[in-house]
Amino acid sequence: MNSLSFIAHTMIVEISNQILHTNGADNSKREQLDWAKRFKIIEGISRGLLYLHEDSPVKIIHRDLKASNILLDANMDPKISDFGLAKFFGTDETHGNTKRIAGTFGYMAPEYVIHGLFSVKSDVYSYGVLVLEILIGRKNNGYQGSEYPIELVTHVVWCHWIQGSALQVVDQYLVEQCQAQQILRCIHIALLCVQDDPIQRPTMANVVLMLNNHFVDLPSPLAPAFLNNCNITIESNGVLRRENSSGSKGILMKISENSVSISVLDPR
Repeated sequence: MNSLSFIAHTMIVEISNQILHTNGADNSKREQLDWAKRFKIIEGISRGLLYLHEDSPVKIIHRDLKASNILLDANMDPKISDFGLAKFFGTDETHGNTKRIAGTFGYMAPEYVIHGLFSVKSDVYSYGVLVLEILIGRKNNGYQGSEYPIELVTHVVWCHWIQGSALQVVDQYLVEQCQAQQILRCIHIALLCVQDDPIQRPTMANVVLMLNNHFVDLPSPLAPAFLNNCNITIESNGVLRRENSSGSKGILMKISENSVSISVLDPR
């Protein structure tokens, strides 16, 4: 049984090879992760979380949903693992709080990181991050402890989404399979999951419905977590530039069709 982090790492390596060695890239590993398999993983994780949140005899908040805690069997069916940080709720409980913040940077919801609050919507946030990682083939890494916290996948995808160019950051092997509309729908759902306000995030029941019923209209997503106090624009040369509420600016990253490189923040 493999972990999803291994699969994600494989995708990252293959994407890098495609960029650096266009004529000599071996696509065999990426082809093992075609759209059907990736959607199966996305949908399977959603059903697993739905069981934990609503169908289990005891409501379970996982609190540490991430790639390395998703195991894939021989049929590529995902299994949620590692319940070391999980919280068990009674039927009438909807949320909890803690002073001890434990989890993985990039997957933790903002209300949990900042205030120690957790609920089913905390897991929904982590799920949205996972979906974007599966589609993009990159981990949600970013600045830790920075004045301008940025989570690479979530924020880059959001910036491209509002510019109408989200497919530019998707693993191009998927786009070549002519699955653009399905991919965009999954990105849309993932962005709903990583919204800053937990009330605005869908429940996992709604996520399962949206994934499996294309006649369900999707609301417009709001900005992902940690982006509310600043403006980000994509310039014509691919530079991602952020301006915070005080007016200071800085170049955060350079975006090309299939790669993202982070630059040192340069206040002006």
